Amino acid sequence: MRYDKHATTALTDPPLCSPGARKRQPHLHRRKPPMVVFLSRRPHEGQRSIERVFSQVRKCLPPDVRHRLAVCRFTSHGVLPRVCNMVEAMARQGDVNHITGDVHYLALLLRKGRTLLTIHDCINLNRLTGLRRLIFFWLWYKLPEQRAAAITVVSEATKQELLAHLRCSPEKIRVIHNPVADEFQAAPAPFRAERPLVLQVGTGLNKNLCRVAHALLGIPCRLRIIGRLSDRQRATLGECSLDYSVAANLSDSQVAAEYRACDLVVFASTYEGFGLPIVEANATGRPVVTSNVSSMPEIAGDAACLVDPFDVGSIRAGIRKLIENTSYREDLIRRGYRNVERFRAQAVAAEYVRLYEELAAD
Repeated sequence: MRYDKHATTALTDPPLCSPGARKRQPHLHRRKPPMVVFLSRRPHEGQRSIERVFSQVRKCLPPDVRHRLAVCRFTSHGVLPRVCNMVEAMARQGDVNHITGDVHYLALLLRKGRTLLTIHDCINLNRLTGLRRLIFFWLWYKLPEQRAAAITVVSEATKQELLAHLRCSPEKIRVIHNPVADEFQAAPAPFRAERPLVLQVGTGLNKNLCRVAHALLGIPCRLRIIGRLSDRQRATLGECSLDYSVAANLSDSQVAAEYRACDLVVFASTYEGFGLPIVEANATGRPVVTSNVSSMPEIAGDAACLVDPFDVGSIRAGIRKLIENTSYREDLIRRGYRNVERFRAQAVAAEYVRLYEELAAD
């Protein structure tokens, strides 16, 4: 018995045979499975969403898919750290190189025909203006697109947005959804309608916390927030006199526990490439209010209460409907259990495996 240091299972040595016998038995010379290298950013404090997604993908890869994780040595800030990350990625590449997101520029020094780039959203491209936007566009989108053999995006909405920015073949961009982690399992619990615990996931500008705070004004509830608050957000929460608490830097299991502890999830984001909290709420069995813009209707399907994230009154009405309408709330939970089956990690990993095999065969 011999072991490959990158394999997850033992490889059995073929029986001894003569050269002639080997010719008659071509299966003994099967091509070695390709080595897939997952190239990942060095995350900032509190940045774990991409890491969570691809940790789940790697867990569900078949035993015969050889793979390893290569994390950037330097945080992606400034010219020199990024150049060092690019050089190191070039030295660590494998048969298939999968850039898992947020460090698209790594593609510039990787083998063109064997590089897969995952793009999660275009939010920074939309925010920037002038020269900064032009530089960002070329280093994060245009040149990496030209170097990559294929691109995956996490939603059809992101694909259409990306095609609006890039002049490339639509066939080059494939939609592979994000998977829900195994930690998120059905956890039925009585709904505390008199004073529900509302979970808000994320505090970035697009997560829309200030409008959510105003929407909750006057509704008896407790608000639990995952993420670090800005001074403006703290001031708004104080103005609205909300009973709130905050948690940050949580592990996957701790995040899953927050879902189990809550009564409903509010995810009224103004922009998302995917919207993982929608699926996590579905998997846990918690009703969710989410936005009717960007990718969120696509991901939620019929398993969420859709609201206008730019309208405080619309957000408030959606929250009240979930609290006050028992049959509607329970129907959303049932629909959520069905919806989450689209995002099981095994199915998502299988889609990536097919793509890795295509790239390795070229």
